[in-house]
Amino acid sequence: MIPIAKPIIGEKEKSMVIEVLDSGIIASGSYVRKFEEKFSRYCNIREGIATTSGTSALCVALKSLGINSGDHVLTTPFSFIATGNSILYCNAKPVFADIDENTFNIDPDKIEEKLREDDKINTLLIVHLYGLPCNMSKIMKIVKEYQIYLVEDCAQAHGAEFRGKRVGSFGNISCFSFYPTKNMTTGEGGMILTNDKEIAENCRLYINHGMSERYKHETVGFNYRMTNIQAVIGLCQLEKLDKLNSKRIENASFLSENLSELEWLLTPIVPRGYKHVFNQYTIKVSDRNSFVRYLSKNEIGYGIYYPKTICNQPLYRKLNLYERFSVAERIAKMVVSLPVHPSLSTNDLDYICGKIKEFER
Repeated sequence: MIPIAKPIIGEKEKSMVIEVLDSGIIASGSYVRKFEEKFSRYCNIREGIATTSGTSALCVALKSLGINSGDHVLTTPFSFIATGNSILYCNAKPVFADIDENTFNIDPDKIEEKLREDDKINTLLIVHLYGLPCNMSKIMKIVKEYQIYLVEDCAQAHGAEFRGKRVGSFGNISCFSFYPTKNMTTGEGGMILTNDKEIAENCRLYINHGMSERYKHETVGFNYRMTNIQAVIGLCQLEKLDKLNSKRIENASFLSENLSELEWLLTPIVPRGYKHVFNQYTIKVSDRNSFVRYLSKNEIGYGIYYPKTICNQPLYRKLNLYERFSVAERIAKMVVSLPVHPSLSTNDLDYICGKIKEFER
């Protein structure tokens, strides 16, 4: 079986983990600080706060902005559930806007429509889905015009760029995930980035039981601290992130060159000026059920990210948050992600393309 994802853990990661274990300082410590500094510098941002996951990063990011009950946060309906749930964790209301059919990202025109309809929206939470940046030129104009907070969910977009500027450096605050399927991993883990010192201080309080100093608790906080064990893996992964992203881009190019002539399949679109880092290589097919059965039969791993919109999940229906979005719902029935990870060999790529070309609908 060719897996849909395969994290690359090298000897350096292993030796560094042993070094931390031997040191006896395995909880949050100096390696976490170093990882925060290096990752924030990589994204050209002043402050980095490491967390336990991308989900906890999103939750803390919103809380650090003061998001609470009565606030409305606008986001995409087409993402992993954590994007919407982070808003619910703050007792705020998630509001959704439809996506662009070609990029799968939130549609700036639909953002404006929602902002005109709902004056309680004070925050926009965007997702750079599958590794492709949102249209940041339009989004930044909207944010400025309506004077709302911008939060970037960069869980799938480490190193992605819009017109030469890395994602995570546009908003008031941004969040990354280091889950094993991401472009770089710490096993589990997340990172918050911001240029605002006050927001950063709020984040540090929230991830550490609300403590400003030992046993001095300023607010209700959480235990969302990253460990030194995770941080040393992250430091090693960060060193090779650009190289691994280049391999993903190379693999994606190979797949597109070999599959683009198939009339029944649409390959990913990369607009000019965008750097797509292909956390997922996501195609659109009309007969998905037959196609994924065929992939399984031929031992080609795949993923369906995501089969339902967030607001179509049972929880959101119970909360009366369901809303129909024609584009997102149609796309949710068509998307299939193929293996694109850096561990793929030339033979793997040839096999994937060859078998897909043989598929008879």
